[in-house]
Formats: sequence, structure tokens, C-alpha cells
Amino acid sequence: MRIDPSLAETLRLVAEEGTLEAAARLQHMTPSAVSQRLKLLEQQLGQRLLVRAKPVRLTPPGEVVVRFARGQALLEQEARAALGLEAQGEHPRIGIAVNSDSLATWFVPALAMFAREHDAQLELQREDQDETARLLTTGAALAAVTSAPSAPPGYRSLPLGSIVYVAVASPAWRERWAGNTSGPVGPEVLARAPRIDYDASDDLQATWLRRQGVDPALAPRHLVPSTHELADAVVAGLGWGMLLTMQAEPLLASGELIALGGDPVTSALYWQVAKTPSALLEALTDAVLDTARRELEQG
Repeated sequence: MRIDPSLAETLRLVAEEGTLEAAARLQHMTPSAVSQRLKLLEQQLGQRLLVRAKPVRLTPPGEVVVRFARGQALLEQEARAALGLEAQGEHPRIGIAVNSDSLATWFVPALAMFAREHDAQLELQREDQDETARLLTTGAALAAVTSAPSAPPGYRSLPLGSIVYVAVASPAWRERWAGNTSGPVGPEVLARAPRIDYDASDDLQATWLRRQGVDPALAPRHLVPSTHELADAVVAGLGWGMLLTMQAEPLLASGELIALGGDPVTSALYWQVAKTPSALLEALTDAVLDTARRELEQG
């Protein structure tokens, strides 16, 4: 049984808009007509594709169909553009999942490189690098920067390199918690001095603490859910934290931060992208890989 592209497109719009009513307005239909199209698609495929709640939720088979619809929409728009049929201002949409640290540092230059030569609407969805692959599975994105080496079905995975984090603190933090002593900050200080985590699931600082022989559960922590503001909070002395080397190096050189020592913590990143034979996705992939080779640790 083939998947009807027009019916799959209706499911995609419903999933993106969240309600049948919103999708109906986009397709110039009544909500009842949209509902009938979804019912027909489910009958053709013999599987439930949508949970009709508010907002709606895709079932696992529905996620597969939406991924198919996104790929088909991209190919159709590229073909129309090649034939000179593209309406003015109408550009293909590409959903991209990316972690906050990449977005704040090396990833935007990659997008700018791509956008200089290609017309596309880029929809960035910020997510932790351990969770970005989930957005591929649900069909919410066609590509992602992720820490998962294995790609879900329908996607390929390409290594980007690693982002490297170092433990740093402000001189004021050191004076507050370690006094005037010189040398490395010891476990007894780290066990009682505050650190700064991105959010409750951030394990970077905890990983470094364990390497220093400190139970992370013993140490207090602040939560600052922004890459830039977290760095600002470390500089201000709110707590110590793990910063990307590209963030930390100029602050260490200026004396605004001091290194706490210990081994850096690295996180390998991968670019996972749909296997859809799209010239735009290939060009985007080239720009991302080229930038990653320059900005991330290789090997």
C-alpha cells in the first residue's frame, strides 16, 4: 500500500499546527473534511496515526508518515523552484534540532554559510544534545546535532567532532570559598561550594566532580538555562562551571576567570540528516561539516 502524499501532507499540517481547525484553515477546508482525510489515510494504512487531543499527538506510525511528508514537501518545493514555478517568498522549510551550546557558538556560522547561496526557511529547535534525536523520530526535524552516534531509520549519521569543556571559576568565587590559598581547589572545597548547571538534567559539572572524588549530590548548585548567561554567572562569581573552551579561553586570558584544573570533559557530536535525496539538505550538510572541521576538536 502506497502512502498518499496529499493525505500525508494533511497529517503533517495537523501535527505542526496542533489542531484540526488550524490545519483546516491552511488547507482551505472544513475541520470535518480534514478529519475525513485523516480517517481515510488511517484506513489505507491500517494503523492509527493520530491521538485527537488538544494539542494532537502522533502515534509512532504517525511519526513515520510525517517524516515522509516532510521529505516529500521539500522535494516538491525544490522541483517547483527548478521549474521556475516557485511563488515569490515561498521557500522550503527545514526543521533542525540543535543543542544550546552549539547554537551559541559554532552552529550559526554554518547556517550563514548555507544561507548565502541557498533559499530556505530554517526552523531551529533548541534541545539538549542527548535529546535532539527524539525530534527526528517524531518528524519535527529533518536534521539534528546530537550526541547519539546511531541514527533513527530514514536518517544517516555523520561525525562532527567534539566540544570540549573546562572547569573554571572567577577569582571572587575562589576567594569566597577557598580563601587565599594557592594551588588547586581541593575536594573539601568543591563539596561545599556552589556550581552552576544548565538545567536539572545537566551532568557536565557532576561528571567533573566525580573525577575529583566528590559526590555531586553533596555540592549545592544553581540552574541557569542559557549558554551565554551561564558563562556570565560564572564570571560574576555565582558558582563555578564547565565552559566551552571557545568561551573560556578569552576569559582566562583576561583574568576574569581562573582554571580549576582537572581533565576537560568532551562530548562527541554527530550530524544526523534525512536520507531524502535533497540538494538543499546536501548543501546544508556540507556547510555544517565544513564549519565543524574548523571549530570542533577532531580525532
